[in-house]
Amino acid sequence: MNTRIKFAALLLLGASLAACESGPGRCIGDGAIVEMSDEKVLVNLDQDGVAIQGYDPVAYFTDNKPIQGDAKFRSNYGGAAYYFASAEHKAAFDAAPAKYAPQFGGYCAYAASIDTISPIDPKFFEIVDGRLLLQHNQRAWDAWHKDAAGNLVKADKNWPGLVAKDGAPPRILLNVDEKGLALEGYDPTSYFIDGKPLKGSPMLARQFQGATYYFVDVDHKNAFEKEPVKYVPQFGGFCGYAASINKVSTVNPEIWQLVDGHLVLQHTPKAYALFNEDLAGNYVKAEKYWPGLAHRRCE
Repeated sequence: MNTRIKFAALLLLGASLAACESGPGRCIGDGAIVEMSDEKVLVNLDQDGVAIQGYDPVAYFTDNKPIQGDAKFRSNYGGAAYYFASAEHKAAFDAAPAKYAPQFGGYCAYAASIDTISPIDPKFFEIVDGRLLLQHNQRAWDAWHKDAAGNLVKADKNWPGLVAKDGAPPRILLNVDEKGLALEGYDPTSYFIDGKPLKGSPMLARQFQGATYYFVDVDHKNAFEKEPVKYVPQFGGFCGYAASINKVSTVNPEIWQLVDGHLVLQHTPKAYALFNEDLAGNYVKAEKYWPGLAHRRCE
């Protein structure tokens, strides 16, 4: 490409990226702790950044049953929003949030005991020594109670490592639609397993870090659940080239590549070409700029 044509292409691409910079994506997580830091949290959030699928954490203690919270009674704590059934429950939580927040980030306690993370069914719960424990399903409940005391010790031991491995900043910018769906429904594991993007099924959905992902089949979903951070796209699912020039842009999920085992998506074929003119250098730039980009968009 000659210099003049290349410069014109860069101008057009820059205009496109600038037009997108203020618009795409959603900020997920606790707006009360958005300052830049290396802190990671690992919390089981829905697409609105709400924990326990909107159930009231205080109700487990006061009513001994799951009760759906109301968005008008809301508090932020530890990277998540919590909903409450009443103003009284919200006040109790605000006075002692660590007392009421679920253990293991609201993920399945049994999963933590075997050094992984898994979603929960809010109906499977118990209070143990003043700690709210949630489980994935009946199978996890039964496995946990084969040695509840021992499994709690294992979960406590494993949890810091899980946070280090799978955690994210308290507030993150994600390229998801209005319903929280990432990758336009493409299966994130298919890029790795099949070498091409394949559309997933809404019947095989999994949430991670506030985004919903669809999967081709149970094997793909299970692969994701074992190592979610391995499969989620880099830079919040936004354009890798845009991040390398300190911008945010949407992507075409069919324009992709694996870079050092990470999924990188691009805005257009031109963005892909420019990114790959200096793949290693541009990837380093994107990694450098991305935290600041996400922070500015989410502050």
